[in-house]
Parts: sequence; C-alpha cells; structure tokens
Amino acid sequence: MLQREQYQLVMSRLNEPRKFIQIIEGPRQVGKSTLVKQILQNYNRPYIHFAADNVPASQSVWITSCWEAARARLATEHLPEILIVIDEIQRLSQWADVVKKEWDNDTFTDTNIKVLLLGSSRLRLEKGQSESLKGRFEVIKMPNWSFAEMRDAFGFSLDEFIYYGGYPGSAELIKERDRWLNYIESSIVAATINNDILMDTPISKPALLRRTFELSSAYSGQILSLTKMIGQLQDAGNTTTLTGYLELLDTAGMVCGLQKFAMDKARRRASVPKYQVYNNALLSLYDDANMSVTRQNPQRWGRWVESAIGAHIVNQSYAHNFKVYYWREGNHEVDFVLVRNGRIIAIEVKSNEEKTTAGLATFEQLYHPYKTLLVGPNAFPIDTFLQTSLDTLFV
Repeated sequence: MLQREQYQLVMSRLNEPRKFIQIIEGPRQVGKSTLVKQILQNYNRPYIHFAADNVPASQSVWITSCWEAARARLATEHLPEILIVIDEIQRLSQWADVVKKEWDNDTFTDTNIKVLLLGSSRLRLEKGQSESLKGRFEVIKMPNWSFAEMRDAFGFSLDEFIYYGGYPGSAELIKERDRWLNYIESSIVAATINNDILMDTPISKPALLRRTFELSSAYSGQILSLTKMIGQLQDAGNTTTLTGYLELLDTAGMVCGLQKFAMDKARRRASVPKYQVYNNALLSLYDDANMSVTRQNPQRWGRWVESAIGAHIVNQSYAHNFKVYYWREGNHEVDFVLVRNGRIIAIEVKSNEEKTTAGLATFEQLYHPYKTLLVGPNAFPIDTFLQTSLDTLFV
C-alpha cells in the first residue's frame, strides 16, 4: 500500500516529546484514515484509537471519556506515555473546547498524553482550530493525490489523471463511467456540501450554493465575473453572497476563485475570479462527453490540461503555504502567479500550438519575477510538472 509523504512527518512528530496536538487536515477522500492506520501499525508505543462515527453530535462529553480511558491505562500500566487518536472528531459539537480543556489539564499535571486528531471535514476542523486551540496544535496538511501517487498506486496514465483526477477511491471505477460519476457525486460532492458546509454554516440558499459549485467547477481554468455568473443562476442574490459561497467551497477543498495578481491588495480583492478545481474529477463530473471524445478535441483537451496544472498548483499552495493568482492586462495573460516571501514565479501553460506566450514576456518586463516557467510540449514537460513539489521553485 502506498505511503503518502505525510507519513514520515506524522511519525516523526509523534516520536518527539509532547509539544502540540497534531491535527491531520485535508479534503474528503484523500486517505487521512488510511494514513493513520499505516502509522499505528508501525507505532511502537502505547496508543488508544477512538472513532466518533456513531457518537451523537451533541455528546461532546464522549471526548472526555476517551481521555479518562487513556489516563486510566497510563496509571494502571505505569506507562511513560500514551497516544490518543480520535477520528471524525469534527462531528461533535464544541469538540475544540473539550480538547482544549483536557489538553490543558494534562499540561498542568504533567500527564504525558500525546494527541492525534483527524476528520473528514477540512472546513469544520479549521473552524475549531481557529476558535479554541490557538497555540496548542500543529497541522499536517494532506492535499489531493498527485499524478505520481495515482500512477504508482493505480497505474494511471497521464491522460487518465488529467481527466479523472486524483481521488483514490474512484480509481478502480474509471472503466465504468456511470459508477465513477455516481461515486464522485455522492462520496465527494454531496458529502462535502451536505455534511461539511451545510451542517455548520447558516446558508440562506442551499440550492444556490450547490449551483455555484457546479458552475465554478465547470468553468475551471476560466475567468468569469460574478456578475456574469449571476446571469446564469436563478434566484442568485448578489455578488457578496456568491463570494461567500465560493470561499466556503475553497476552504472545503473543492473549488476556488483565484484573484488577479496586482501589487495593490485592493485591486486583487476587486478582481474578476479565475475558477480552479482542486481535483480535475470535479471538472469531468460536468463533462457532457467522455474521456475519449474530450481527448480528441485539442482545444477542449487543452482546458483539461490547464485545469490539471492549476489543480496541482492550488493543492501545492495548500500544502506549502504560498499564494496563487493569475494575471491579465489587455490581451496579455499569465495563467498562474505564485508568491511567497516576496518571490514571484510566473507559470504559463502551453497546451496547444494556438496559444501564444507573449503574456509571459510582458509580465517579466513589468514585475521581474524570481522565475518564469513555460509548461507544455517542447518546454517543461507536463508529466514532470505534475510530479514536482512546487516549494522547491522558491529556493
């Protein structure tokens, strides 16, 4: 079974002296529970594993019972330390407040209990972290699976990854299109929107949230103003509502709206968004054709290639903490602009012969980026780029 790169990071932190609560965070169906299973199989110290799957959401006292079980075992067996692992922690209301209380009690009494938390909702986990656990936790971020991971684990070709994306649970279904579509719809889209976003966030128009997701996913890799999007939506409300919905979908790891790069932050916020899915499966979900038909249309396939490149970039930005923008002035455009610690990297995707690269040269003259990259045939190979850890570009 493939071990994701986060395996070594989590294992090394668990082997350190007790410092912080460790939280494994990421969107749905990226293998968080599988990672923990692999870790516990090789963890050579005492631990107790709990899962909150069937615990009523109101029973946050259940968390305290987990702690008491660990404390009892620590005392009874005279252990030097013990690890508590709680899966699906985000399902319980006020979970962060209870975890904070128990962690602080252990800190005060010098009780050596380490803590590893994970859950299927990145949105709800992040909310708890920001509200109660400041200064007490570290996050291990698990993005969507990369091309290299899908190739090594499931034998995906480059074309299959570009079209079907990187959800490991759907890999064995790609030969049966209807089954694959049903999996993406039920296990990813419906589960994220219904169980993660709507469960905790007051949404006045749930149907509009869903339609916003569908349109922004279908337009992945394209620039479309919120005003024009409103024109395609029924009962759309205003751009402020759509902006809020798009931010929720971004935090949930589904689709984001990239801002236009500008030195002035106000101009960035006021820019027309460029939509980008975190996983190309969410673009293909709304493809009226199948992979074979889409692949035979060079212009259409070029959209899928650019979206796959963008998905890799936004997943890497989530894992490695850099900002992603696009740039456009008049007829000149750069597909992606990456920014970290004052260093700017401009990336242009040339997926077909019709696309010009004049925008890259213009951007260089205006902003003098740290690096520029042209990704495509006769340049930085697409398959190589999709296997590259982009934090290395800033070195």
